[in-house]
Amino acid sequence: MAKHPHDDLMTTLQGNAGFSLQTVDSNRKRMDYTDWLEFVDITSYDYPYISPLLLETYEEWSKELPLLPGTDEIVWFIADYSGKLLLPQEMEEGNRVARDCASRCTAASFLSGGSHYLAVPLLSRHTKELFAVLGCRISGLQTENAPLALSWVEMAGRYFLACFYKFFKALFVSDVLSLQHKSSQEEHRRNILFQVVQKLHDQIDVDAVLTEVFERISGMFPGAEVELLMSQDYLSRDPRVKSLQLQGEDDHMCARAFMQGKMLQHEGLNELREPCLEIAVPLTGKQGVYGVFHLVVPREDIEEADLRLIEMLADTAGSAFENAKLYEQSNLLVSEFRLINELTKRLNGSLRLKEVFNFATEELLSIFHAEYCCICQIDRGGEYFEVMACNIPELSKAHFPKDYGFSGVVYSTREPMILSDYKADNKVQSKLMEDTGSRSLMVTPLIVRGEVIGTIMLAHRMEHFFSYENYRLLQVLSSHIGLSIANASLHAEVQRMANQDMLTELYARRYLDDRVSKMLRLHEKGCLIIVDIDSFKQINDTYGHQVGDRILKQVCAIIKSTVRKSDISARWGGEELAIYLPEADVHIGHQIAEKVRLRVASETDPQVTVSCGISGWTLESEKVSVESLFYLADMALYKAKKSGRNQSCVG
Repeated sequence: MAKHPHDDLMTTLQGNAGFSLQTVDSNRKRMDYTDWLEFVDITSYDYPYISPLLLETYEEWSKELPLLPGTDEIVWFIADYSGKLLLPQEMEEGNRVARDCASRCTAASFLSGGSHYLAVPLLSRHTKELFAVLGCRISGLQTENAPLALSWVEMAGRYFLACFYKFFKALFVSDVLSLQHKSSQEEHRRNILFQVVQKLHDQIDVDAVLTEVFERISGMFPGAEVELLMSQDYLSRDPRVKSLQLQGEDDHMCARAFMQGKMLQHEGLNELREPCLEIAVPLTGKQGVYGVFHLVVPREDIEEADLRLIEMLADTAGSAFENAKLYEQSNLLVSEFRLINELTKRLNGSLRLKEVFNFATEELLSIFHAEYCCICQIDRGGEYFEVMACNIPELSKAHFPKDYGFSGVVYSTREPMILSDYKADNKVQSKLMEDTGSRSLMVTPLIVRGEVIGTIMLAHRMEHFFSYENYRLLQVLSSHIGLSIANASLHAEVQRMANQDMLTELYARRYLDDRVSKMLRLHEKGCLIIVDIDSFKQINDTYGHQVGDRILKQVCAIIKSTVRKSDISARWGGEELAIYLPEADVHIGHQIAEKVRLRVASETDPQVTVSCGISGWTLESEKVSVESLFYLADMALYKAKKSGRNQSCVG
């Protein structure tokens, strides 16, 4: 900021007991206090700092001083209390006579080179201490006129003192008024700060905190341009709140203020080419820097004390912003805990894997307001991803290599990721992002017992859609979803093991009974085939049970490769196997049985044969049941055995 020429002088005078009222105790009662400025004087503490005032006095005094008659030329000079010339600085003889005058504190003169050098001391009003020397060089002066010239110089010195104290009084009054003005401004600033502190710390809303600061700064500097650059993904409807770009902005003042955590300022010109002061002051709390207030203020509207006030306002706003943010985060955490608790209850309420996947997809779309959700799971062999649930029909049940796309990245790194704009950074190929035209993405791994079993992907077509809070919450939810998927998968595996024969990998008889019982109620017809290996006991006795088990597995493999996916193959007991053909009649059943019989006879090693019993039912059948269906097939099998084995009979 620009300083007045006398700022240093006035500061020193105030700090060193300057401008003290010099009074005479004996005449105290007779003093006229209406002219109290007459008692204001300088002291020896002020002498080193009054040179600017002496020069200013000299400039005005020299304009009104009359010439001395009988002289050719007069050159005046002024020196400080030590006799050092202030103006002009180059006059060796003048400097000599000034030092002589200062050392003796009396008038001094001598003749040199045809010129007379005269100097008189300038004494303070009350203490009569020398604080300056006034002198001149007179050319063409007769020697006999030297005493008269010295008297004339003394008269000029008294006039100089009168002029000096006139400027001195004006400066003192100006300073008093300036101090009063500054005191009023300081009181006003304190009131503003007190009101702001009181109001800000009453706020628990982040937007209200920032609005209050904007209003206060705008009230202090109506012509200022104010904006707040936030470092985090804080969204505000206020157009003055913008995002702070740190990448590639190392030289920008706001970026430097944010990194250094202190206020920076720069003198410059505004758009109208007028002087202005650009200020960047960080919004700082106890936990860190949240943003930077950026102000451009007309230079004439701001003072040094205003900068300190702005800095204190920013500090107060930073603490209030942090408190409001923590309050919001605490409420958010409570809501998240409730959400997690409710979601966990509902996820654990079902042990069906498909229901878990579908419910998780619906809830994630609702919680994060995403447009697309895709949950993938690693297959049992760990070779590829299978899309288990997705609201995009084209991707349902799709398969991808485990190193493909963002799921592949997350699978390999085991770390979640968030992408603000896929179009700006599409180094990773993604069918989900390409097919939907999405730009924002969050991906998190599903980790169970330290192993990645799948991934969750959430996408939206708007860029920068997901926040850091969304990213963090998804990580928390993914652990619960992964655990629910693992529990459902484990339950499905237990069910599979309970429903499956361990040796033949066909279904168990109990599972077959349950499924046939349901199909009898739902379908219009069906067919049951019972397959029995001929002379199986003799094979076990001849080759051993291990060979017998191997033959049993061979026959089961032939059955599984012969029937349809919708057909149910089971181990009915011992060497007897059962096949149920939904929506098939006995004619189709007989064809399937014959295929199995012929393949067994030609493909087994050692070679064996099988006998088949077939039964069927339709809506016209009377009192059809699982037991009656198996009874008829068993009777047909008995008939085939009795007729010579290696044949198929219909019950």
